Amino acid sequence: MSGPADFEEFASTQYAALLRTAYLLTQNRSTAEDLVQATLAKCWLVWKRIAHDNPMPYVRRTMLNTYTAWWRRRWNSEYPTDDLPHTPTPNARTEVEDRTDLTEALRRLPKRMRAVIVLRFYEDLTETETARLLNCSVGTVKSQANRALAKLRIDPSLLDHSPAKERRP
Repeated sequence: MSGPADFEEFASTQYAALLRTAYLLTQNRSTAEDLVQATLAKCWLVWKRIAHDNPMPYVRRTMLNTYTAWWRRRWNSEYPTDDLPHTPTPNARTEVEDRTDLTEALRRLPKRMRAVIVLRFYEDLTETETARLLNCSVGTVKSQANRALAKLRIDPSLLDHSPAKERRP
């Protein structure tokens, strides 16, 4: 059976994993939440067709297609403004404080390279699965991963600038 209860169970159990993937792709919490919401809405429409033993590959593919469409379109109905909706309190932890050096380095990668890194190393997909999701060849996945890792190796935020003697205990 593949009804509303099955979809609700899938969405509630997989939401955290989907949100993590979306965040790694978008590098923004609210955009990641929007991406997961849009993905789940699209999957709900065809749930009876995809709900079988493992709907996750279909959902991931839908998420990647939606993400790709968003960054290709570049405009997502949002208008920049100088007025902030609220101001954080001085003691509140902001998103800026929660960022890691790796997150910053991932943000600087081109979107396609970032998608390959997220799928290969965060989602632990094979090169073949990644190629299928990104609709490209395995060779493209390999070359994009290789280039992305090379960029990450020389990223200033990931370089350890301390001398070797200082690093030793």
